[in-house]
Amino acid sequence: MENIKEEFRIKGEELVEKIKQLLHEGNVRRIIIKDETGKVYLEIPVTVGVIGAIVAPMLAAVGAIAAMVAQLQIEVIRTEEQEKK
Repeated sequence: MENIKEEFRIKGEELVEKIKQLLHEGNVRRIIIKDETGKVYLEIPVTVGVIGAIVAPMLAAVGAIAAMVAQLQIEVIRTEEQEKK
């Protein structure tokens, strides 16, 4: 498996919806929420077995961060299985 890194820049009020969207995609391993300067506010390791248990408290924390910061950057680490030859 190979890790792929993506970055998104969004407004604070869009943060919770973007996190929900990423969690539903399924191949996300880690989500890192930063401000414009690169300061990390929250790092979320996402594992299949833990998603249900952490979603509500995690979204509450994400909502609090969104209320404090106008512009955010989300770094997403995904896994992509390599094709077998």
